Amino acid sequence: MRKELQHDLRVEGQMGNVALTRGLVLGLIGGLAATIVIDVITVGVLPPMGAPADSGFAVIGDTAAGFFSQLGIDVTGGVPLGAVVHYLTGLSLGVIFGAAVTRSDALRLNSMKKGLGLGILYTEVISLPILVTPPIILKWTASAAAQWFGFSFVMHAIWGIVLGVVVSYGLRSATSTMLDSPECSRSHRSCTAAAVQLPPQQSAK
Repeated sequence: MRKELQHDLRVEGQMGNVALTRGLVLGLIGGLAATIVIDVITVGVLPPMGAPADSGFAVIGDTAAGFFSQLGIDVTGGVPLGAVVHYLTGLSLGVIFGAAVTRSDALRLNSMKKGLGLGILYTEVISLPILVTPPIILKWTASAAAQWFGFSFVMHAIWGIVLGVVVSYGLRSATSTMLDSPECSRSHRSCTAAAVQLPPQQSAK
C-alpha cells in the first residue's frame, strides 16, 4: 500500500511538472502566434486609416526609448526597438498565461469557451499598464489617446482569442494523450490532475 502511494505521488508530481512545461511551451507558441496575427491585421488596417503600416512598432519603440531615457539610459526608438519590445512582450505574456492555467485549478481550461474567455480577460487586464504608457510618455492629445485605446482594445481581444485557442487546444489534446498513458492505466489517482483539464464526457474516458 505504501509503495503504491509513493508511486502515485511520484507519477502525479512528474505529470504536474510535465503539465507546467507543456503550458509554458504552449504559452510561448500561443503568444508568438497571437502577436503575428495582430501584426498582420495591423499592417493591413493602418494604411487605409491614413497611418504608416509600421506606425504601431514606431509607437512602441518611441515609448520604450522614452521610458529608458527617464532611467538615464539612452536608447534609439523607432520601428526596430518597437518590434523587439513588442515580440518580447507577446512571448512573455503568453508564457505567463500558459503557466497560470496549468498551476491553478480555478484557471484550468476544461473547455474551449473558457480558454477564449480567460484569454481575452487576461489580455485586456494585464495590458492596461502597457496601454496607458504611450499617451503619457509621448504626451498625446486626448483624441489621439482615445483612438489608441479603441484600436488596441480590439487588437488585444484578438490576441487573447488566439492565445486562448492555442493553449486550450494544446493542453486538452496533450491531456487526452496523457490519460491513455501506461501510468494512468496503472494509477487512477495519479491522473486526477490531468483529468480535470478535460470536460466531463472526456475525463470519464
